[in-house]
Amino acid sequence: MARIASVSLQMKVLCLHINKKFPMTTADFSKGAAIKYNGETCLILSYQFVNPGKGTAFTRTKLKNAKSGKIFEVSFRSNESIEEANVDYRPCQYLYNDGKEMSFMDNTNYEQFVLNIEDVGDMINYIVDGSEVKVVFIDGVPFTIQLPPKMNFKIISAPPGDKGDTATGGSKQAEIETGVKVNVPLFIKEGDVIRVNTDTGEYVERVSQ
Repeated sequence: MARIASVSLQMKVLCLHINKKFPMTTADFSKGAAIKYNGETCLILSYQFVNPGKGTAFTRTKLKNAKSGKIFEVSFRSNESIEEANVDYRPCQYLYNDGKEMSFMDNTNYEQFVLNIEDVGDMINYIVDGSEVKVVFIDGVPFTIQLPPKMNFKIISAPPGDKGDTATGGSKQAEIETGVKVNVPLFIKEGDVIRVNTDTGEYVERVSQ
């Protein structure tokens, strides 16, 4: 019995080591990662490893304070331990915007909250009222949204192409269901569904219906 209890205790200790969350280092940095700096949650906007030849190597970063929005530069020693912030991605329903703020509902608990349009940026151009999007929560606070790299949209307005247009010739501007205009091939017409790159705003292809 004593041996069994000893083995059980060893297994519990092993499990604690396996489940332990180790701090990240500068080697784990990536663009968009959330870290703790001076007790504040910050996003890594950019980073660069610097080896001066003489002296200690370091990583130069540009951080954005998630709460204040302030952007600043910080250098960390190479392989310095950094506390990683708690980031969560939740499915939320986009309700509406009043020109300054965007209202959402958290689909996990039905609580409503707002995000500043400035925090969402150009991604607002690819959100349809009532649609579901992923909202990035940092330390339990909504910070911004995350969109798929490519999304499908219906063309609600498009000027007719000239006679003789081909699939490879020329382009025109067409309006998608969010109200944004996209450069599309001349053969695209009203009612078509197209795929758009949400990072660049560029037309990718026509989607078969």
